[in-house]
Amino acid sequence: MSAATQEPDDRWRFGDGDPITDELTATRLLGGGSAYEAYLAFDEVTFSPVVVKVVRPDQVDDRSSLRGLRREVRALATINHPVVVRGLRHELDGPRPHVVLEAVDGPRLSSLVRRYGPLEDYQYLPLAIDIASALHYLRRLGWVHLDIKPSNVIMGSPARLIDLSVAREVDAAADLDHVIGTDAYMAPEQCDPPRTGRPGPASDVWGLGATLFHAVAGHRPFEDGDPHAASLAGRFPQTAASPSALPRHVHPDVARTVLAMLDPDPASRPAPREVAESLEPVLAALPRQRLAGFKVR
Repeated sequence: MSAATQEPDDRWRFGDGDPITDELTATRLLGGGSAYEAYLAFDEVTFSPVVVKVVRPDQVDDRSSLRGLRREVRALATINHPVVVRGLRHELDGPRPHVVLEAVDGPRLSSLVRRYGPLEDYQYLPLAIDIASALHYLRRLGWVHLDIKPSNVIMGSPARLIDLSVAREVDAAADLDHVIGTDAYMAPEQCDPPRTGRPGPASDVWGLGATLFHAVAGHRPFEDGDPHAASLAGRFPQTAASPSALPRHVHPDVARTVLAMLDPDPASRPAPREVAESLEPVLAALPRQRLAGFKVR
């Protein structure tokens, strides 16, 4: 294939020291999805490390990808909470549309569980309470995240919720007619809307329940679905099955709260503040010496 007709690469392949823009110098690739790549970079404007989320080179003219980036920029401009990652600035036009985000220290929850297995109660309880506070705020603001999962939670004090790429206002979420989210952590109503229901704030509670289950048990609450299955239940087991049992040593109030968040009926799930209020006494009752020794591994 000649250079004139060659299809654009689907990756930027920035290495350490490569310029992303005149003001942003790549350090390393952090990850990405079908439309974007995320890099740790040094920013000459803030004179500090930042995260740069840049549209992939083969997507810079794709209307859907650019619309998603604009939606994320609007979400970042609207949402201002200590547990939610902050947006610093953005460039929506030009050859490399991108958004600049604060760099949050700490490992992802998914990485911790993969490396060490289930978390201890003094680790997952503050995490759950922190994320519940963010969901309470989002609910009051009239927004939903729609992709609560372990890889979108950074462990720290407080924990931090990242990736607002599919976040939207409640009315827009209720009008969805296609799947939005990550298969294993989507509430049943997100799996085939509107046939399975209308996504909303209770969907984020379900996502927190699935995330907390993973942190407590070391595995997902449901078996993996088959993306090629003919039936909805085959693709998304959470639409028909009950979650796995939690380990016996888990505090009864924690187990009840997790299972309540995973109720198939959105109206029966607790509100975010009820989640926090049910877990706070369990955290407060932990021996002080264990809490004093808490640190992110």
